[in-house]
Amino acid sequence: QVQLVESGGGLVQAGGSLRLSCAASGRTFSNWAVAWFRQAPGKERRFVTAISRSGGTTSYADSVKGRFTISRDNAKNTVYLQMNSLKPEDTAVYYCAATARPVPITPWGGPYDYWGQGTQVTVSS
Repeated sequence: QVQLVESGGGLVQAGGSLRLSCAASGRTFSNWAVAWFRQAPGKERRFVTAISRSGGTTSYADSVKGRFTISRDNAKNTVYLQMNSLKPEDTAVYYCAATARPVPITPWGGPYDYWGQGTQVTVSS
């Protein structure tokens, strides 16, 4: 079993930055690919970014390329999402997800087997 706990969400003005963390426990973290998804009110959950087990491969949704950066510290069992130049349309609940499957690190990769509870990000205009 893997437990994922997101943190770092909050309220920020447009143009600001936030860093989300996804802390994992329960298994060898370096064996897991990790992704971030987000879900805005009334909308479907959408892929944001993913990172491979080693951190050597990453993928981003077009809407966040150049503004968001995913990284991981396997020694700390944590994945980070640095979000810069935030826009009101980035407002959503952000979820991290993990899998030990050999999934492709692409917006269409998956499925992810374990999910966190989510953290709210609100960007005001």
